[in-house]
Amino acid sequence: MALNRPRFGAGGNSDGFYAAGYKSSLDACEYLYRMGLSAYEYECTHGVRISDAFCASMRKTAQALDMGLSIHAPYYINLASQDEAIREKSVQHLLKSLRAAEKMGADRVVFHPGAVGDLPREQALESAAMLLEDIVTLADREGLLDAVYLCPETMGKKGQLGTLGEVLRLCEVAESVRPTVDFAHIHALTGGGLQRREDFEHILHKIERRLGEDVVDRLHIHFSPIEYTKAGERRHRILAEKEFGPDFELLADILAEQGWKPTVICESAGTQDVDAVTFQQIYDAACRDHVR
Repeated sequence: MALNRPRFGAGGNSDGFYAAGYKSSLDACEYLYRMGLSAYEYECTHGVRISDAFCASMRKTAQALDMGLSIHAPYYINLASQDEAIREKSVQHLLKSLRAAEKMGADRVVFHPGAVGDLPREQALESAAMLLEDIVTLADREGLLDAVYLCPETMGKKGQLGTLGEVLRLCEVAESVRPTVDFAHIHALTGGGLQRREDFEHILHKIERRLGEDVVDRLHIHFSPIEYTKAGERRHRILAEKEFGPDFELLADILAEQGWKPTVICESAGTQDVDAVTFQQIYDAACRDHVR
């Protein structure tokens, strides 16, 4: 079910989840629901190693609570690699992630496009786009993209494929490919470039122009404070560390004004649950301001 407002949730399980005595991710949806959240991104970052029974149980719980689910595919994917073995493994990682998503009832598979390597960036991008086309064809044959989107993520390091423009190019491969916009990564890659409301507006309007209003309306967003160097992303931080941006209030004001209904997944380092609740509170306050 699509909520008529943004969904807020967490990527992976927080320190608080484990401190409360939980051990299985099957408890994550109920845990987050009790906090007032409505989305969970299950992380398969080190491989898709979940059973059909696990997926069925997760699906049942999420549907009962109206929790939006997404899956983060393994980190090992590199669509731009020129090594045929790595390319084939990347194909299989994404197909396995899509199969798990279908069984779980998740509607998005988030993935990192890969490293640029020794190729010129444009050549690496086109190589990745061609392989993604092949993956879409294979996935379509299995009906895996009937209810699931493939979502390349904007990345935070200069050696990675995944600037906003590069992600949008990958999304033009097929309608079943939509972006995951990680604002922390963009902030890091641009050396702290998200400082004003206009910086966020530029990103959102660029997506709307390239991919359409429906895509920006239901955008998949990652958000967290981040530490960066001249090379880009260093590590994700937490909201309690006030010195790290970007500022969610700037984005929340735009979402409230436009009435868009994205999913906002918090990836703070260990406090992704409580920080997601704060993001939701910030959004709700922005909505009240726009009603006045």
